[in-house]
Amino acid sequence: MITTLAVENYRSLRRLVIEIGSLTVVTGANGSGKSNLYRALRLLSDAGRNGAVAALAREGGLESTLWAGPEQGARRGRAVQGTVRSSSVSLKLGFAGDDLGYAVDFGLPVGGEARSAFNLDPEIKSEAVWGGPILRPATLLAERHGPVARVRGDDGWEHVPYRLQAFDSVLAEVADLDLLMIRERIRSWRFYDHLRTDAEAPARMAQIGTRTPVLGHDGADLAAALQTIIEIGDADALDKAVSDAFPGSAVQVAQIGGGRLELQLRQHGLLRPLSGAELSDGTLRYLLLVAALLTPRPPALLVLNEPETSLHPDLLEPLAELVSTAAGKTQLVLVSHARPLVAALAERGASVVELVKELGETRVEGYGPLDGPAWTWPKR
Repeated sequence: MITTLAVENYRSLRRLVIEIGSLTVVTGANGSGKSNLYRALRLLSDAGRNGAVAALAREGGLESTLWAGPEQGARRGRAVQGTVRSSSVSLKLGFAGDDLGYAVDFGLPVGGEARSAFNLDPEIKSEAVWGGPILRPATLLAERHGPVARVRGDDGWEHVPYRLQAFDSVLAEVADLDLLMIRERIRSWRFYDHLRTDAEAPARMAQIGTRTPVLGHDGADLAAALQTIIEIGDADALDKAVSDAFPGSAVQVAQIGGGRLELQLRQHGLLRPLSGAELSDGTLRYLLLVAALLTPRPPALLVLNEPETSLHPDLLEPLAELVSTAAGKTQLVLVSHARPLVAALAERGASVVELVKELGETRVEGYGPLDGPAWTWPKR
């Protein structure tokens, strides 16, 4: 389980180190930096798939994603003026748990890259993998500086006998058991922020169905995912989640020929079930969240971004109960600005991280300069 998340110089996150629990709710006003923290987690996930450089390029390149304020941060009562940068351009991301930690440092290309067609691509300047919650020389398991990497073996340090490309992560390019463990853990992370509920959403229509223990990122395979929960997952939890939200209702999945499956919702008082095409946006979104949270194949980390979108306020309490149930099987981070949902989750034991923005910089409400978990970045 992740216990610490660290970000430096990513958009409004000039320097943020926060503690993460089994169920963590990130909240704050609009513009406080919640989405930036969510994106930072996604970038860490991309690192495990060797896609963080490409993801940064899609955001406009490193210079478009860097903290735009002064290097040392703005101070109350002082005008913010342009200054000459005294240190290297650096965007850092990292996390740690009780057993393993990982950090990566991105910078700008040097020498001759201005002529490249890929000049929006940042370079990976350094990476580190260590054992335990804090990076120390004694806990270091693998490190990379520029193109050179080394791993700690039974007989001491062993240098990787080839040079890494600036756009390739050590997690993907070096064969080592510790690197494999942390890579596969990161690759199991799951994010949901684009579940479609519009009139043309694929989840509203019959789809070819196969066993689906993991709901797709857009929810197109909702019917198959729900049927998989019914057959090999927690069908009782599914029934409870639906009846809590819609009393007297039950989900069913119809086979309509050709291997296609169709979502249906049977409601008390109606002579026939409603098809996915007839459901409201809020009802469909809730069922998508049910399928995501009750997955028979829980990830190491599940992250939801503003799941309350389109939901009626009456559905927030059932959603909180559903999230709390899911957090018993997987670590869960939920980003939300819905106060009733945040309060309901806090009552169920969630850790609440409230973000505020001061002079353009995202901070944690109530954190002083020395608060937060200990953290050390790898050197370049």
